[in-house]
Amino acid sequence: MNLQQAIQSWREHVALHEERGVYLPGVKAYLPPAFKKNYHLAMDAQPALSTDPNMGIPIFLNTMVDPAIFEILFSPVKAAEIFGEERKGTWTTKVAAFPTVEHTGEVSSYGDFNTNGSTGVNSIWPQRQSYLFQTIKEYGELELDEAGLARINLVSEIDKAAATVLNRFGNLTYFYGVSGLQNYGLLNDPNLSAALTPALKAWGGSNWVSGGVIKATANEIFTDIQSLVIQLVAQTAGLVGEEDAMTLALSPQSKLALTATNSFGVNVNGLIKENFPKMKVKDAVQYGAKSSTNPAGAAAGETVQLFVDGIQGQDTGYCAFNEKMRAHPIIRELSSFKQKVTAGTWGAIIRMPIGIAQMVGV
Repeated sequence: MNLQQAIQSWREHVALHEERGVYLPGVKAYLPPAFKKNYHLAMDAQPALSTDPNMGIPIFLNTMVDPAIFEILFSPVKAAEIFGEERKGTWTTKVAAFPTVEHTGEVSSYGDFNTNGSTGVNSIWPQRQSYLFQTIKEYGELELDEAGLARINLVSEIDKAAATVLNRFGNLTYFYGVSGLQNYGLLNDPNLSAALTPALKAWGGSNWVSGGVIKATANEIFTDIQSLVIQLVAQTAGLVGEEDAMTLALSPQSKLALTATNSFGVNVNGLIKENFPKMKVKDAVQYGAKSSTNPAGAAAGETVQLFVDGIQGQDTGYCAFNEKMRAHPIIRELSSFKQKVTAGTWGAIIRMPIGIAQMVGV
């Protein structure tokens, strides 16, 4: 077979090879026998490598760093949103006294020469103690430059972390106060009235929600809320009525139970709006039962509080701080920086405990 015959033979077989998945686009012909005598296979041994065996590339070359920084989420801080917030004093103020006046007196039968009957005023000064708390921000020069390589503004992130830590602790004191001081919270003020027990439900328990399912009916849930309103009206001796502005505070889980619908297609939220038009509904995780997933929850169980915003022009109470966030001087070390930030709290100042009713175990 000469070269021309080898070319022709290859052309005849190209389609057959491609049907079997063999593609050799650069080949023009078979190798004629006459050509083979001029070629010999090299049978030399493969020389040993001088470097370590490797078939890859450095991993950082195929690693992508997402430019968006994702922050770990925490439960929201809602005490100030629920109960309001005010500043009282400064960070040098240790004790706050709240003047309270009660009118006293008695009458007697009239007579031109009678001198019976008296009128007076009794004043007391309930006190609360403040609590200062702090955190320290620290960062080094090398740490800053290394974070910069990753496009992370380390100083800004540490500033936000300090603000978050102070704010979250302050929020916790608004619910529980500070142990060992005359500093109380919404859930543990000793002057609050005793908590009500929810009515037994048709399903067999007293809870609104059990096992992630709303077990109580809409009417049963609304009846518990009515009980709170009745308690509020009773302990204020009628100073509060269903037309007054009130706030119903409960856990996010219990708030979802308000979507339960009765046989007339009306849910609990609708019943609240119809019967108590000025009642607001707020939620916070601290009203939920304490658990491993909710360590800041109420130890007594799922809690609901109902408080009137004010009675005869006086606020029921408010959350209070004496210092929101005080930034102290930045201290320069040899190759690092430190800065202290401080805040202060009075807890929740409940001026009129009779304006709050609560229920535990829903």
